[in-house]
Amino acid sequence: MWLKSLCKSILFGLPIGVTILDTVGYVARVEGISMQPALNPESTNTDYVFLSRLAVKDYEINRGDIISLVSPKDPNLRMIKRVVALQGDVVSTLGYKNQYVKVPDGHCWVEGDHTGHTLDSNTFGPLSLGLINAKALCIVWPPQRWQRLETKIPDHRKPVNYHTI
Repeated sequence: MWLKSLCKSILFGLPIGVTILDTVGYVARVEGISMQPALNPESTNTDYVFLSRLAVKDYEINRGDIISLVSPKDPNLRMIKRVVALQGDVVSTLGYKNQYVKVPDGHCWVEGDHTGHTLDSNTFGPLSLGLINAKALCIVWPPQRWQRLETKIPDHRKPVNYHTI
């Protein structure tokens, strides 16, 4: 009797859970130092963030948002970076093949906050919006780090010009 109830719960609960994870969001562990100091400011602790899929459903992103994306170099790798420039913006790059890049339509420019210790648009160029899968809204673990994530760009990384979309 209890086995039948358990199977019924799994049969109905699993699709609902998968749907929520695919449409609403999920909690993810942030690894590495590329987003320091915003995320993982101390190497001894690891931050966990809530990633909202709803926040990017229509590719509505802003300069300064921290997003989760599929690496254009390795589709099995998920990365967390900050949006520095949007389509139409001109950005001064840090070691990319061109010193200045105008971000093409359907793309954005992403960078890690820890300049020089990150794999980002300075390596792979403008990022296709289709590779964005979520926006990081807040740190949910550890408890002493609970906070909303700021939407801001470091002053030294602002685009050369802003294009209004």
